[in-house]
Amino acid sequence: MTQDSYLVGLVGSGIGRSLSPELHQREADRHGVRYLYRLLDIASPALPAEDIWRITYAARDCGFNGLNVTHPCKQLIAAQLDGLTAPAARLGAVNTVVFTPEGRAVGHNTDITGFSAAFTRGLPDAPLRQVIQFGAGGAGAAVAFALLDLGVTRLTVVDPLTERAHTLVKALNQDAGAERAEACLPEHLEAELAGADGVVNATPVGTAAHPGTPLPGASLHDGLWVADLVYRPLETPLLRAARSRGCRVLHGGGMLVHQAADAFREFTGLDPRTSAMLADFADLTAPPEAHT
Repeated sequence: MTQDSYLVGLVGSGIGRSLSPELHQREADRHGVRYLYRLLDIASPALPAEDIWRITYAARDCGFNGLNVTHPCKQLIAAQLDGLTAPAARLGAVNTVVFTPEGRAVGHNTDITGFSAAFTRGLPDAPLRQVIQFGAGGAGAAVAFALLDLGVTRLTVVDPLTERAHTLVKALNQDAGAERAEACLPEHLEAELAGADGVVNATPVGTAAHPGTPLPGASLHDGLWVADLVYRPLETPLLRAARSRGCRVLHGGGMLVHQAADAFREFTGLDPRTSAMLADFADLTAPPEAHT
């Protein structure tokens, strides 16, 4: 059931440059509803990520309609809510919390649908025999499930926290019903890359706060497609290296927009105009001279 005004927010660490407020508020303007989107950055003042549940329920008590959740809180909040939708329970990660009229905090995950839609749109005929994914956190879990749903035959997961990679792989194989996922140690990565069709970066590496690439650029070959969830900057060092070696590339903007559109629907009950939101993203990320 829709209403005249909404108060929502984003909780996470280092989110000051997020485009989510503009994307949501511009879409609300098109629907003629008042929509205030606040940033709740746990990095300033410094708050432990484990306190995400306190922030969530404080937001509910202050009249918020819902929250988006990002790094490093997506998995931490999942066990603290009053309920989870089937996709969120499947992943064990939440990126959207909706507060019901009865006061329940219900966790959703729009990352999985967001990545699937962006990948299908941006790399529609990409081969999916063998894919290597870097990152097994909250966003990584969503992307890994999405990749298997899209038809990846064999998914190799690499994460600096080895136990986290193995935990995700176990969940993937239990869900997929076959040994379609495996964990890989970084030292064995070179051999895996030689036979891979695609690479996905589902880590923060490539952002201003985490510069660099998740793998050496020299390891890339022109038979790969490369997708990066990072959208600030749009062309990360990984994508730049991949493009220079003839790889097809996909930046993180599409996933951001599609997951935002799905979250907007959960918050408001309104159908988002995703094509207009994609145009908003292009406008928001255009170089300054494009607006002169």
